[in-house]
Amino acid sequence: MELTGLSFIGSERGTRNGSSFQAFSPTTGEPIQPVFRSATLDELDRAANLAAEAFNAYSQISGKARAAYLRRIAAGFESHRDELANRAHLETALPLPRLTGEVTRTANQFRLFATVVEDGSWVQARIDPALPDRQPLPRPDLRAMLRPLGPVAVFGASNFPLAFSVGGGDTASALAAGCPVIVKAHPAHPGTSEIAGRIISEAVSAESLPAGTFSMLFDAGTEIGTALVTHPAIRAVAFTGSLRAGRALMDAASSRPEPIPCFTEMSSGNPLFILPGALRKGPAALAQGLFGSFTLGSGQFCTKPGVIFLAESPQALKFREELQLLVQQSQPFTLLTGGIAREYDRASIARAARVSAVESPSPADHEDSTAPFHARARLFTTTLDDLVSHPELADEIFGPDTLVVRCGEPKDYLAAARSLSGHLTATIFGDEDDLAANQELIQVLEQKAGRLIFNAFPTGVEVTHAMVHGGPYPATSDPRFTSVGSLAIYRFARPVCFQNFPDAALRPELRESNPLGIRRLRDGRPE
Repeated sequence: MELTGLSFIGSERGTRNGSSFQAFSPTTGEPIQPVFRSATLDELDRAANLAAEAFNAYSQISGKARAAYLRRIAAGFESHRDELANRAHLETALPLPRLTGEVTRTANQFRLFATVVEDGSWVQARIDPALPDRQPLPRPDLRAMLRPLGPVAVFGASNFPLAFSVGGGDTASALAAGCPVIVKAHPAHPGTSEIAGRIISEAVSAESLPAGTFSMLFDAGTEIGTALVTHPAIRAVAFTGSLRAGRALMDAASSRPEPIPCFTEMSSGNPLFILPGALRKGPAALAQGLFGSFTLGSGQFCTKPGVIFLAESPQALKFREELQLLVQQSQPFTLLTGGIAREYDRASIARAARVSAVESPSPADHEDSTAPFHARARLFTTTLDDLVSHPELADEIFGPDTLVVRCGEPKDYLAAARSLSGHLTATIFGDEDDLAANQELIQVLEQKAGRLIFNAFPTGVEVTHAMVHGGPYPATSDPRFTSVGSLAIYRFARPVCFQNFPDAALRPELRESNPLGIRRLRDGRPE
């Protein structure tokens, strides 16, 4: 595809009236062609109004028609696999094998939601038939189901240029729910975003859907994003990124004259507890696995294990020594943007000033002037007392670092867990005896994270029906939901009850004959 550098305003392209910006190569720091143009506020208003118009029709189409649209998008991503991966590699420096796999993941997300909406049971239809003879008062006929919220604003993430970006899970789940989508593309990978945007836009035309079903807006700053969240046509927001930016969007969404839900995934240290049984299996292998996990993707995974709880023992000392050696011997990692690299250094210096000990290469180690966005792996250590006194030590640092918290003995893990804020994941390494002896720890962690993991590292999130990628604040804005997996669709729907409607006026999901054959509850019991 030829890149134009212009936004998608429904079926039309944006103008060149907005401010210009470019992507930069993380490897060389040089600008990448072409020049892109930020959307104007007038273009945003046009896209939002088109989405509102499209909602009237798109929200009414059948699950089968929506599934056909989602599958066409999936096929489009697969047909442009190499082009997407190559452009994303140029803009992010992420490895090509990972990016080609990310294209597959992106396509599979759309196919997963296609199966969900084609089946149709996700709407949770409930039927309580009228009871005209009930005493002392008759009961009316009540039928309820989930209906889409309205146009959704989606913000592309920096660290997954495909699977959490223009064609990511937020877009797929919102479209599946029957909501038009306006994506605010991430400025770090605009070329990748334009290719993805064209795939989704062309699928709108091919399926004869309303033009406003999908739009994508470029913006190098924050003006368009803020205006999008506060536009009266937008009914929900989905965001993946930093706590600072996510909190700003939450505040903007809640301060509107008519507040709207803002689903943000923001900050997670993903605590990992090493119980005695894990060290008996070999501290060196565990250290190697942990190092590979917290440096995977240069440490730019939202599920990176950033806080490690370790009780003192001879095996624990060997584990820390092996981990320190791996950090010291590692080569520099390339981060996605210069801003992320600067923030990583700033946050690391701030943490180093607060912790009781620092085990990491000196600033002069591994200098590489050819990699302006490079970062060194860093390993910090502190004590549990210090962490309880200064909980900010567990704050997420986006990059290849981790913090080891030294505990006196395994029973201290309970106090450690209680001191935590919300996280996406919590991991336990050990054996079955450790699990049996730490049931209270598991119960506490259940209140602290959306996904509990045993004997596996948290990096890597499967796109399935059972996946939960969410957690209590500050991991997300609403712990009741997930941004990955088929459950993500429920963020963009609300229950609506129809009382005493004639059968012919009901949606097919609620009609007496159940023409779609979906799973329903009648008087609270499966039909």
